[in-house]
Amino acid sequence: MQKLPADRKIYSVSQLTENIKTILEESFPFIWISGEISNFKSPVSGHYYFTLKDNSAQINAIMFRGQNRSLKFLPEDGMKITGFGRISVYQPRGSYQIILEYIEPAGIGALQAAFEQLKARLSAEGLFDDRYKKPLPFLPKKIYLITSPTGSVVYDMIRVIHRRFTRVAISIIPVKVQGDDAADDIVTAVNLLNTLPDADVAIIARGGGSLEDLSAFNAETVARAIFASKVPIVSAIGHETDFTIADFVADLRAPTPSVAAELVVPVHADLLDRLRQISRQLRLRLNQQFDKKLRALKNLSRRLVHPQRRIDDLKLRLDDAFMRLVRSFNQSIHQKRTHLTWRDDRLKKNHPTARMALLRNLLTRNTDDLVSSITSALALHRSALQTLNGRLQALNPTAVLERGYSITRTFPGRHLISDAADVSTGQQVEILLAKGSIICRVEKEMYDGEKKDV
Repeated sequence: MQKLPADRKIYSVSQLTENIKTILEESFPFIWISGEISNFKSPVSGHYYFTLKDNSAQINAIMFRGQNRSLKFLPEDGMKITGFGRISVYQPRGSYQIILEYIEPAGIGALQAAFEQLKARLSAEGLFDDRYKKPLPFLPKKIYLITSPTGSVVYDMIRVIHRRFTRVAISIIPVKVQGDDAADDIVTAVNLLNTLPDADVAIIARGGGSLEDLSAFNAETVARAIFASKVPIVSAIGHETDFTIADFVADLRAPTPSVAAELVVPVHADLLDRLRQISRQLRLRLNQQFDKKLRALKNLSRRLVHPQRRIDDLKLRLDDAFMRLVRSFNQSIHQKRTHLTWRDDRLKKNHPTARMALLRNLLTRNTDDLVSSITSALALHRSALQTLNGRLQALNPTAVLERGYSITRTFPGRHLISDAADVSTGQQVEILLAKGSIICRVEKEMYDGEKKDV
C-alpha cells in the first residue's frame, strides 16, 4: 500500500472553488466573446439569463438589469451576438459563467436589430395595415409642420407649399429630430396636434442621416402616437432610400420633405384651370339639358287634352264605377241574407230544448241498459262465488276433521307424519282433531296391521 505524505494539503470544496474563482477572475478580468443565444430567460427581476454556445462548447451568461436597460434590442434564442464581460464562478453550484456588460448582434448593429424587431412586432399588431390609413384632405386650410425650426427642411417645405398654394396657413410645432429627448418631443408634438381644432393635416419631417441619427423616428412611442392620431400625418424622414418605423405607421410616406409638401396641397393654378374647365362643361351640360327639357315640353303640349274633355271622361268613369259598386253591394247583401237564413235554420234545429229532450231519452236508455248489465253481472258473479265456495269448503282441512279424520304431527317440532317410519316407540306426537288436540306417546309402529321391523 502506497504511503501518503504526512505534509499533504487538503482543500475543502469551498477553498478549492474560491481558489479557482480567483484564478479565473484574475486571468480573464474583461474579455470579448461571441456565440449563439439559447435558453434565454428574463424573470421578474429584469436580469437576463441565457446560454452562450458555439459548435463545441457552451457557457452560462448573465446580464444584469442595470446593463440590459440600455440595450436597443431584445435578445432571443438563436441570435448570434458579440459581448463584453468578465468571467466569474458561482460558488454554490461550482459552475463558471460570464457576466456581460455589453452585447450587440453579430453581423448587424444593435439599432438595426431593434428596428427589425419593432417593425415585425408592430406589423403583427396591424399598425401598418392600409385599412387604418386616413385619407388626406383635398385642400387643407391649415398645415402643421412637426420638425426642427432651424434646419433647411422646414424652409424647403414652406417654400414648396406657398409656391403651390399661397393661401394655405402653415404652423410649425418645433421638436428635436435627433438625440435622447427627440422621441419624447415628437410624441408631445403629435399629442398637441390632436388638441388643435384647426389642424387638417401634419407633416413630420427631417433631413437624411445615419440609422442612429434617425433613431427617434424608430421609437415605439412615436409609432404608437402617430397611429393614434386623428389628424392625418405624412412622414418625410431622410432621403428616398431611408425607411423608418414612422414611415410605415404614417397615413402617407413621402420620399423627401419637399415631396411631402407637394402631396398635401394641390397647385393653385391647376385648380383654377380645372375649375374653368368644369365650369365650361357645366354650362354645356345645362344648355343641353335645357334644350332637351324644352323639346319634351313641346311634345307634351301637343299631346295635352283639353281639361273639359278630361273632366267629362272622368264623370263617365265615375258613373260607371258607382253603378258597378251599387250592383256589387246589392249582391253582397243578398249573399249575406241567404247565409243568415241558412244559419238561422240550423240554429232552430239545434235549439237547446230539442237537444235536451233528445239527450234525456238517450240518458234513460243508457241508464236502463246499465242497470240490466249490472244485474246480469251480479247474478253471474254470485253463481260463480257459490261454486268456488263449495269447492273451497270441500278442500277445507277443518271440514275433513269434522268428518272424523285427524292430523298427526311430531311434538315438539310439529312436522306432519305421513309414514310410520317417521316416528319411533316412545316418541310424543300431537293429534289435531276437529275440536282441540291431544298429546300421545307411540307404543308401537304398524304397517298394514303388522309390527314394523326394527
